[in-house]
Amino acid sequence: MSSAIDREADIRARLQEHWEASERGDIDAEHAIYAADAILDYPQSGERFRGRSRIQAQRGGHPAERHFTIRRILGDGDLWVSECVITYDGVPTYSLSVMEITDGLVTHETQYFANPFPAPPGRAAPAEPIPVRE
Repeated sequence: MSSAIDREADIRARLQEHWEASERGDIDAEHAIYAADAILDYPQSGERFRGRSRIQAQRGGHPAERHFTIRRILGDGDLWVSECVITYDGVPTYSLSVMEITDGLVTHETQYFANPFPAPPGRAAPAEPIPVRE
C-alpha cells in the first residue's frame, strides 16, 4: 500500500513542478514530464501535437505573456487532472488538463480551455461566489 501512496505523491509532485516550471518559463523543466512520444490534444482547435519536441516547440513560441495558477490537482493511478487558470496578457482562461501517465511520464494529455462569462441574472438568488483557493 505504501508504494502506491509513494507513487501518487511522486506523480503529484512532478505535476506541481510541471506547472511551476510553466509559470517560471523554464521550458525544459516544463516538458521533462512528457514521454518522448507523448501526444497533446487541443479538442477545441482540433490540433494534435505528437512528440515531446513538438509539444515543447508549439508552447515555446507562444507570443502572449502567460501566468499559471493551479486550482487543484486530482488523480489516481495513471489518470490525473489539473484545474488551472492560465492568464494570457492579463486575460484569464480556465483550463482543464487531463494527463495519462505511464511509467511516471505523461503519454497523452488533453487540454480544454474555457473563457470566463458573466452569470445570468436569473441565477443570482440561488448562487454564491466560488471562494478563492490559496
